[in-house]
Amino acid sequence: MAKDFKYPVPKQPFIHGRFVDAKGPERVSLYSAIDDSLVCDDFQFSNAEDVDLAVESAEQALKVWQKYSAPKKSGCLLKFADLLLEHAEQLGYLDTIVSGKAMSFGAGFEIQFASDLFRYYAGFTDKIEGDSHPTDDGFLKITRHEPLGVCAAINAFNGPIITFAMKSAPALAAGNVMITKASELNPISSLALGDIALKAGFPPGALNILVGGPDCGVALSTHMRIRKISFTGSIEVGKKIQSAAALSNLKRVTLELGGKSPVLVFADADIPTAVQNSAVFLTLNGQGCAFGTRIYVHESVAERYIEGLKEVLVAYTANLGSDPYDKTTWSCPLFNRRQKETVKRFLEQGKTEAELLVGGEFIGDKGNYVQPTLFFKPKTGAHILKHEIFGPIATIDTFKTEAEALEKANNSDYGLAAEVFTKDLSRAIRVSSALEAGTIVVNTCQFMLPTMPFGGHKMSGIGRENGKYALQEYMQTKSVIIKFEGEEATSLS
Repeated sequence: MAKDFKYPVPKQPFIHGRFVDAKGPERVSLYSAIDDSLVCDDFQFSNAEDVDLAVESAEQALKVWQKYSAPKKSGCLLKFADLLLEHAEQLGYLDTIVSGKAMSFGAGFEIQFASDLFRYYAGFTDKIEGDSHPTDDGFLKITRHEPLGVCAAINAFNGPIITFAMKSAPALAAGNVMITKASELNPISSLALGDIALKAGFPPGALNILVGGPDCGVALSTHMRIRKISFTGSIEVGKKIQSAAALSNLKRVTLELGGKSPVLVFADADIPTAVQNSAVFLTLNGQGCAFGTRIYVHESVAERYIEGLKEVLVAYTANLGSDPYDKTTWSCPLFNRRQKETVKRFLEQGKTEAELLVGGEFIGDKGNYVQPTLFFKPKTGAHILKHEIFGPIATIDTFKTEAEALEKANNSDYGLAAEVFTKDLSRAIRVSSALEAGTIVVNTCQFMLPTMPFGGHKMSGIGRENGKYALQEYMQTKSVIIKFEGEEATSLS
């Protein structure tokens, strides 16, 4: 039997400004990652029929939203940003009851970052400018940047509110409307955003929120009246979405497909800084796409760095299992049973591919708690070195030269982010240019800022989120050419 919770648990899709029963018959159970307890046993999954209804609703809302003036659009985005902060505890709580995420992160950093994104894009509604060109050839020539229309997003389970903001805020600022499919593994907090959108002044249908399995995702990817889809998740699913988009109506696609980010610690690095910042892979118990989990450290400082990192891991392990609603808790479990099984397989394989330095075991009989784990000098081609694990597992290897470090760092199909630790500014610039990744951070772990584009090279994805570049993902360019008539017009030349 499900528990009683502090806030209501939404279980239905949010379409055209209200919660409605899903058309599909599928009902699923959601369990807590904290202790395996039942959260609800009648959660409603959406299907293709629900997607059709959401598209019809969005098309109606688009006509209204595009009539809003730029200041009015901006006001809605700003109000939404304020309401996110006002509802931070509720949203963080609804995330935590399923994922076990520490409230200090879910109701803190995540909500603040999402609010900052909406506030940032609110400033662009009156700054989407076109161009005019010389009229010496007898033509008035104008370039316009216009919204695509109905867009869709398929969001990740690890950061439901952040991924919602990263996709919806620029889409709305550019004049579009959005249908979001929240992750079926962690959907509750996303659904709660529906009522907040209404309070912010968005017209019903401008933000529709669905939850479903692969069938719902396929329906969004193949829908002939959806003009754009943005996805955060695995390479395997990203390929399917891109293919479906191409085979349907050639809808635009943005893909953020994870990473296996390298960390380069050079001999001149400040070791305490390197330890503190590279340990960010422990955040969310390793369930973050940009986290550095392939660590390469210069052989002259390797011992000192490893000992420092092990101390952080021991402290994190001691905090595992703490009350996630306590503001002092900074650890969390793996967010769902599926991820627990995935990490378990990688741990078993890793023990045959590298030397285990610390960790490597699950904790307790209930929940999805796993010790943070370091493997040393993995074999060439090791699975733990090549594949994204999405858990608190990192590999460490040493290098002698800068060239060797770069060769090892770039030997990956992924290219989302990379970390560099050095006091040499010339090296920092040189190495950041040579690294094959979309975001390079030097002497910090701050991978994302609202103002900076975020996205991958190689198989880590297509397109960019955040910053002004994200607006381009949700606009199309139109050329308008008007011929001047009469002698008066031609005299302009």
